[in-house]
Amino acid sequence: MSHATPPSIFEQDLGRVPANHVPLSPLGYLRRAAAIYPGKVAVIHGDRRTSYAQLYDRARRFAAALIAAGVRRGDTVAVLAPNIPALLEAHYGVPMAGAVLNALNTRLDAATITFILEHSESRVLIVDREWGETAAAAIERLGRDILVIEIEDPDARHPHSLAHSWGAIEYETFLAGGDPDAAFGTDPTGPAWMEPLDEWDAIALNYTSGTTGNPKGVVYHHRGAYLNALGNAWTLNLRPESAYLWTLPMFHCNGWTYTWGVTAAGGTHVCLRRVEAAAIFDAIVRHGVTHMCGAPIVLNMLVNAPAGLRAEFAREAAARPRVSAGTGGAAPPSAVLEAMASLGFDVIHLYGLTECYGPATICAEQIDWADLPQGDRARLKARQGVPLPTMDRVDVFTETGAPVPADGATIGEIGLRGNTVMKGYLKNPKATADALGTGWFLTGDLAVKHPDGYIEVKDRSKDIIISGGENISSLEVEEALYRHPAVLEAAVVAQPDPKWGETPCAFVTLKPDLPPGAEPVDEAAIIAWCRDHLAHFKVPRHVVFQSLPKTSTGKIQKTVLRDLAKGDTQEGAKGNT
Repeated sequence: MSHATPPSIFEQDLGRVPANHVPLSPLGYLRRAAAIYPGKVAVIHGDRRTSYAQLYDRARRFAAALIAAGVRRGDTVAVLAPNIPALLEAHYGVPMAGAVLNALNTRLDAATITFILEHSESRVLIVDREWGETAAAAIERLGRDILVIEIEDPDARHPHSLAHSWGAIEYETFLAGGDPDAAFGTDPTGPAWMEPLDEWDAIALNYTSGTTGNPKGVVYHHRGAYLNALGNAWTLNLRPESAYLWTLPMFHCNGWTYTWGVTAAGGTHVCLRRVEAAAIFDAIVRHGVTHMCGAPIVLNMLVNAPAGLRAEFAREAAARPRVSAGTGGAAPPSAVLEAMASLGFDVIHLYGLTECYGPATICAEQIDWADLPQGDRARLKARQGVPLPTMDRVDVFTETGAPVPADGATIGEIGLRGNTVMKGYLKNPKATADALGTGWFLTGDLAVKHPDGYIEVKDRSKDIIISGGENISSLEVEEALYRHPAVLEAAVVAQPDPKWGETPCAFVTLKPDLPPGAEPVDEAAIIAWCRDHLAHFKVPRHVVFQSLPKTSTGKIQKTVLRDLAKGDTQEGAKGNT
C-alpha cells in the first residue's frame, strides 16, 4: 500500500498576508517614535525644539498639503535647502504622499539645477530663501510651470523671495493647509498612502556629481532606505539618548540615510545650517552631541581650527561624552585620526557611494586594537573594512572577475551586492545595465583585501599612477603629505613623464597659521619629507602650492588637477608658498 508523500514545507500554501508581510519602509520609524517618545525632543534648530509627536504631525500635514496641491504617486518633489528642519520633514512628508524626494545639492549652479528639475520631471520645488536667486535663475531656464514653496529661515544670508516673481507659497503657510488627520488609504488608485504598497517603490532620487558630464539620477527604494538606515543606526550605536549633529549634508545620499536612522533609534536631530568649526564645537557643547558624520574635509577643518578654539574645546573634552564621528570618502590620513582622538572624537571609518545609499562598509574595530600604539591603531582604522550587516556582500575582483587573494597586496576593483544597492539610474537603462549587469555593482574603486578580510581602498581606477611599470597609490602619497605639520590639504595625480610614463605630481595647500619661527616650506622641503616617508619611486617629482578645486559635494577634483599637471603648469607656481 503506497502513501502519498506529504508536501514539503516549501510546497505548502503559506501565502503572504497583511499579518505576516508588511512592505519595509523607513516611514514607519517616525510613526513608531511618535508613539513611543511623543514628548521627546526630536529636532533642535537654534532655539526651536520639535517633539516627535509634533514632527509626525508636521510630516502628515506636509503630505496632505502636497496631495491637495495635486501631487500624485511617483511625482518628484525637489528641495533646495541646507540642514534645517524643513528638509528633514521632507524625508517623511514627501514619501508619505507617495512622491519621490529629490534633495538638491546646495552647491550646484542654476544650469545644473535646471537639468535635474527637467530630467526628474519635478512637480514641486521647495527652496530656502538663501538660495532664492539661484532657484529663480533655474526656474527661468526651465521654462515650464512648477509649484514653488519657499522656506523662511531667520538665519538665511541675503534671502531672496520668489513670491512676487514665481508666486511662491511660504512653507509654514503651505503646511498649515494640510490636514494631519487626512484618511491616507492603501488604495493604489486613491490619492496617497502613508506607507508604500510595494517596498520596491522609489522613495528618493539622488544625482551624482556629474564632473565628467550630466549627473545621473540614482533611484532609491523604500526597502533599501529602511535597511541602510537600520544598518547605519547600528554602526554608530545610536540610542534614544543620542544627539546627532547634522554636519553631513542631508542632500548627500539622504544624509547617508541618517535622516531616517536617527529617528529609528529615537534620537535627537541637531540641525546645523552652516558647517563651520566654531558652530560644530558650540553645538557639541550646548546640545550634548554624541554622534556626527562628515567627509574627511570636515575632520580636517576641525583639527586645523584656530589653536585657541581647539584648545578650549579640548580642555573640556574629559567632562563630556566622546563623540562618535562617522566619515567616508578617501581614507582619513592617520595624522587626522590621531588629532581627532585628542579632541575627544572616536572616528569610525565608513565606505560607500551614492549608488548604495551611502555607507556600505565599516572598519569594525577589534578589541585587541585598543592595546596598539596610537599610530598603528590609526592606520588600521583608516581601512574601509567589512560589510555593514545590511549589505549582503563586499569583495574585491581582478580584471577577469575572480576575487583577489587576501594578501594585502593584490589590487582589484571593489564590488558590492545587496538590498542597499540602488534600483538603477533614472531614464538610463544602458548605464544601469553596465553598473549592475554582472550581478555585482562594480564601484570603480581599487582596493586590496587583507588576511583578516578587511578591504583597503588604494585608489580610484582612474587615479592610480603607473610609473616605470610600478603601480603607485595616490592615496599612499597623500597620506605621507598629510603627516607634514605644515600641510592642510593634499592631492596627488599622475603627470606624463618621457622616461617613466607617469610620475606623481603633488598639489598642496599649506596651513595659514604655521608656528612662529617655522622654516619656510617649499617644493624641496616637501620632496625631502616624502623621501623620508616613502619608497623613492613614489616621491612626487613636482609640487604645486595652491588651493584645491572641489566638486559640489566637497570632493577634490582630480580631473582638474590632472589637466593642470599635463599642461606643465608648475613653471612659476612650484615652490611658491
